[in-house]
Amino acid sequence: MPTSDYNRIEQAIQFLEANFRQQPALRDVAASAGLSEYHFQRMFRRWAGVSPKRFLQFLTVDYSKGKLREGRSLLDTTYAAGLSSTGRLHDLFVATVAVTPGQYKDRGTGLTITHGFHDTPFGKCLIAITDKGISNLEFVGEEDQAHAVRRLESKWRSALIREDQAATQAMISRVFHSPSVEQSALPLHVHGTNFQIKVWEALLKIPCGDLASYHDVAKAIGHPTADRAVATAVARNPIAFLIPCHRVIRKSGAVGGYRWGTARKKALLAWEAARTG
Repeated sequence: MPTSDYNRIEQAIQFLEANFRQQPALRDVAASAGLSEYHFQRMFRRWAGVSPKRFLQFLTVDYSKGKLREGRSLLDTTYAAGLSSTGRLHDLFVATVAVTPGQYKDRGTGLTITHGFHDTPFGKCLIAITDKGISNLEFVGEEDQAHAVRRLESKWRSALIREDQAATQAMISRVFHSPSVEQSALPLHVHGTNFQIKVWEALLKIPCGDLASYHDVAKAIGHPTADRAVATAVARNPIAFLIPCHRVIRKSGAVGGYRWGTARKKALLAWEAARTG
């Protein structure tokens, strides 16, 4: 689905969030996205796999609070299940490989990083890959593409960085569009401190459709009083979607912020919930 379609979906999500108590009619939601009822219904079903009416229940803070009140297994029990979970998108197994200490210190010496911009179900993204796997994935607006490349270059100052849309297309297709559950591992080549990497690995253990609080993550990595440090590490996650920082919420049940926008966070959560609920 083109990015312009996702932008309309995001507008509709923001409208629904602001007006869910009135249970708006389809025509009102469609109008908020600048579409007829017929075209909006088709676009929404194509994106979410469910009707806008069905989707509405997943867009409120009550969804997050309800998940916590249910006492469903969060990180404590999912640790025993390993990195793969029944509800995970495409049942893909995601493997994490950290940069070597030398590469971390020197910001990527000896690495070649290839990047490209692509449309996804959640808007345009920048993906960057090394010979070991995905090093960066972030959602960007059209006006932010140059800034995204500069952030990549700043983070990996000593690496050789080049753009090659064709080379990154195959990986982006595996991330968002592969219909097969027989995929091999999607490797992640991450750049971070030991603490950050422990946090990001813990995020991988939150099943699709479930949520965890920052405190849950802190407990899971053996630092139960490090909620604030965990929140900082979550905010610095370099690989959106695959390392699911969007599944981490506040202990109160509020959805909280998101590096790539709270509307997109809610879209991700609702999209996953629609597939697992």
